[in-house]
Amino acid sequence: MDWKEVLRRRLATPNTGPNKKKSEQELKDEEMDLFTKYYSEWKGGRKNTNEFYKTIPRFYYRLPAEDEVLLQKLREESRAVFLQRKSRELLDNEELQNLWFLLDKHQTPPMIGEEAMINYENFLKVGEKAGPKCKQFFTAKVFAKLLHTDSYGRISIMQFFNYVMRKVWLHQTRIGLSLYDVAGQGYLRESVRKIKIQDILACSFLDDLLELRDEELSKESQETNWFSAPSALRVYGQYLNLDKDHNGMLSKEELSRYGTATMTNVFLDRVFQECLTYDGEMDYKTYLDFVLALENRKEPAALQYIFKLLDIENKGYLNVFSLNYFFRAIQELMKIHGQDPVSFQDVKDEIFDMVKPKDPLKISLQDLINSNQGDTVTTILIDLNGFWTYENREVLVANDNENSGDLDDT
Repeated sequence: MDWKEVLRRRLATPNTGPNKKKSEQELKDEEMDLFTKYYSEWKGGRKNTNEFYKTIPRFYYRLPAEDEVLLQKLREESRAVFLQRKSRELLDNEELQNLWFLLDKHQTPPMIGEEAMINYENFLKVGEKAGPKCKQFFTAKVFAKLLHTDSYGRISIMQFFNYVMRKVWLHQTRIGLSLYDVAGQGYLRESVRKIKIQDILACSFLDDLLELRDEELSKESQETNWFSAPSALRVYGQYLNLDKDHNGMLSKEELSRYGTATMTNVFLDRVFQECLTYDGEMDYKTYLDFVLALENRKEPAALQYIFKLLDIENKGYLNVFSLNYFFRAIQELMKIHGQDPVSFQDVKDEIFDMVKPKDPLKISLQDLINSNQGDTVTTILIDLNGFWTYENREVLVANDNENSGDLDDT
């Protein structure tokens, strides 16, 4: 038979066989039927395991309104009971002393110098004897965290005990701060501002804050503690001294006398552009933020504050234009003080060499933080005295060494 005839007959015959191509809608319907079938079988097989899956549990509880006094009191009382229960779950002094006794009793020789060690087997034995409160600390994960290069596979007893002490201290602090969290949502609030309690626990200022609980804290330590009364009086005294017209606010001209009075006008302009002001003047709260940032320029939060001021184009990075914009003001101040201006190209190259940004043409906030040079870079760009100190750092170090040598000779 001619193949043309065979093909003609094949096309004329309706396609009812098993290989018939299904439409897109038919495929979707079949897929849904199969899904419904298998899902029903799966759900039916789990029907008797947990009836709870039949309903969606309540996951949101609104806060009581201001006029719902009874609900507010109930919430406060329940939170207080909850925090008391959490506090009782922590190790007290007697239990910590007992833990140290057990660790010392089960140390694994030989010692490394004067440092006692313990292997994993004895570590687990101590965990069994220490009681249920200590159970969370005696895990393979904790042991592995503290295991370093000991050839016998042991960890330092002192390091482990310090780890436990630190954990207990953090939990105690968390509970203590939660007492001031009226809403119970993990934040401390002041009017419209709020700060996450977890961020407080992670910040470097927490030790300074809690140090003030020591009633016998020396005067020198109080003066260096940002949260102490002497420190607060120092900052407030500076504010009053700057406020020449005694209106309780600081103008740009008054703020220019801050510190060594060598901050550039360009930087001060940015401060008053970006920060909250009232009729062009700064109140005490805004001044506190300003001082806190400038006195702690190594901190990521301080760098974020200053970076926002330096990022004049709001692009999220500093480029050559931004650096030149601020450094030109430094050059102008150098001329006013009779100093030879330094080339911007040299300073720009030094900044990029210090920061080593991911993008060779842009410096992001994260680049500044990662470089550990953010305080130096920002000082170079905003403060003539800071730039002069950086530029003459080698001479200053040499002079310090000479002075130290003279004192040793005497």
